[in-house]
Amino acid sequence: MENLNLIETFAEFKELKNIDRPTMMSVLEDVFRGLLVKLYGSDENFDIIVNIDKGNLEIYHNRIVVADGELEDPTKEIPLSEAKKIDEDYEVGEEVSEEVRFEKFGRRAILALRQNLAGRIMDLEKASIFNKYKDKVGQVVTGEVYQVWKKEILVIDDENNELILPRTEQIPSDFYRKGDTLKAVVVRVEMRNSSPLIILSRTSPVFLERLFEQEVPEIFDGLITIKKIVRVPGERAKVAVESYDERIDPVGACVGMKGSRIHGIVRELRNENIDVINFTHNTQLYIARALSPAKISSIKLDDENLKADVYLKPTEVSLAIGKGGLNIKLAGQLTGYEIDVYRESEEDEEDVSLDEFGDEIEGWIIDQLKNIGCDTAKSVLEISVSELVRRTDLEEETVIEVVNILRSEFES
Repeated sequence: MENLNLIETFAEFKELKNIDRPTMMSVLEDVFRGLLVKLYGSDENFDIIVNIDKGNLEIYHNRIVVADGELEDPTKEIPLSEAKKIDEDYEVGEEVSEEVRFEKFGRRAILALRQNLAGRIMDLEKASIFNKYKDKVGQVVTGEVYQVWKKEILVIDDENNELILPRTEQIPSDFYRKGDTLKAVVVRVEMRNSSPLIILSRTSPVFLERLFEQEVPEIFDGLITIKKIVRVPGERAKVAVESYDERIDPVGACVGMKGSRIHGIVRELRNENIDVINFTHNTQLYIARALSPAKISSIKLDDENLKADVYLKPTEVSLAIGKGGLNIKLAGQLTGYEIDVYRESEEDEEDVSLDEFGDEIEGWIIDQLKNIGCDTAKSVLEISVSELVRRTDLEEETVIEVVNILRSEFES
């Protein structure tokens, strides 16, 4: 091997950490057998011994000794006179194993072999990187910024693999220099021009979900589930969470003591404002929570067309809409409803809280009405009796009685 200048190529092959030994040995043997077929027409009578640890390779040519003058196939047979040059004890009919010196291959064949081996090594390395990161799609990786271009950033991982963070996948306020450490999620892996292309993202909702898993043990352990995430990267995000254990407050667990858990996520996302809300199957309550921090007076739903008319006091409207309309936009994406916000009229301001009817209506009935987003008398009266029965667990007679009590308040 020393005389063939193949050691460098073999060394490269040995250093590939993700290639298993059987594959390494198989590729090396395959490359050399290809050369033997070209030179001898067949590789059947050759043994190839690969020593991965020492970084060398030996080839032995096995032939049967025949009498001088009876040679028919030089690939399978060797004349007795030549066999005795190897060892005087050889006789006709015995098998001779002779080591093949690489010098016999010739300079051109050696060069072709080296190129072939280097090509196979590169293909193996590319396939290894592709398979490694194919399994990492959806996982967060950390790397070092190697080069910053106008449309993308080249990131190097701890094994010197190249990763790409496109400008479109960067938070608008992201700013990196060469040598900075960068954290992102793997969103896509594909082969381009026979080379693996690994795409990272910091704007994907999956990135925010993985950050929560890292910061909140209850999410990582499955005690709290993230139902949905919507975000405008670098500006605002809404995260709906649910706990299957009544003893765990999902929102409190995600925020942490004095915001200790969520602060780290906010910093990583360039001070992105994150609203964590408690998921519920009650659509009205879900929409009300999604519009936080605004306080909702009443909601009219059109379930067929997935539309919601939300009524608020004038002072709450700007909170519901949010800066640049982000709050209402994200609330709509989170709930799946098209939300329209309306200011309450002046006569609505004369409305009466349901709590004021505690002497006439039982507390559990009031709680049922509050659970569907009705906090005031008029918010209940705006909904038909049949709709109130459908949305609550109340009997029709009970609903009619409640409606009569509330209506008499305004008639008086």
